[in-house]
Amino acid sequence: MPRDHTVALHGLRFHYTERGEREAPVVVMLHGVTGHARTWDDEGAALASRYRVLALDQRGHGDSDPPPDADYTIARLAADLAAFADALGLATFTLCGLSLGGRVGIQYAGTHPARVSRLVVVDIGPDIAPEGRMRVGRLMAGAPERFDTLDEGFAYMRTNNPRYTDAMLRHRATHGLRPLPDGGLTWKYDRGLRELVRSGRWSDPIDLWPAWRAIACPTLLVRGAESDILSPEIATTMVQAQPRARYVEVAGAGHTVPGDQPESFVKLLREFLDA
Repeated sequence: MPRDHTVALHGLRFHYTERGEREAPVVVMLHGVTGHARTWDDEGAALASRYRVLALDQRGHGDSDPPPDADYTIARLAADLAAFADALGLATFTLCGLSLGGRVGIQYAGTHPARVSRLVVVDIGPDIAPEGRMRVGRLMAGAPERFDTLDEGFAYMRTNNPRYTDAMLRHRATHGLRPLPDGGLTWKYDRGLRELVRSGRWSDPIDLWPAWRAIACPTLLVRGAESDILSPEIATTMVQAQPRARYVEVAGAGHTVPGDQPESFVKLLREFLDA
């Protein structure tokens, strides 16, 4: 089982999990916009024999505190990551991020090139395909705020994650929902983030292309072959703009590559980290 820890950053309490030996090379893992640190449990278990794996609940997600100002901009999330690395004394580390976490990874690696030894960006880029952006917005805006039971939450999540195994999806639901005083359940990730989407105020003008070009470490860009978030055109432009990037497309996967094709993703991750 992963070891649970908390650390205070920018006046907020952040939760993270840890696997592996403290003296081993470090891998920091960042989840997506509706995710949490425990979505990386399988990858952490697969890497723990050779690496110290730290999976961070980003602000307002999992068991980390939500910010009072609902600031979920990439610059702020990257500043959280910088504070996290400093607080834990991480001189250099591998960084792996899915979706939102991948955008945070791009920003951090591009502005702290000496700190990141390897970077894995999963199905995201400096630009996001419009159809995928709209789909995620509809998903977050239409998400129920309450479930009567875990089974009800699991059934809702199944409609949006058809390729996940039951065990993996139930694990994600178990750690992604929290109890309400009336006995029901709601999302762990901040309602304030969903309200930003519902109000049309969720926007971030950051241009990540300069950070992407400034990355100085070996980089693995992973795309789900059926993704509507990272289009082939955006991926091609990314590879052309970053000579250190290696591009891999995973068949039978949509946006959430680690959940859709877990064995293929872990194999890619191991091969890239061990190279």
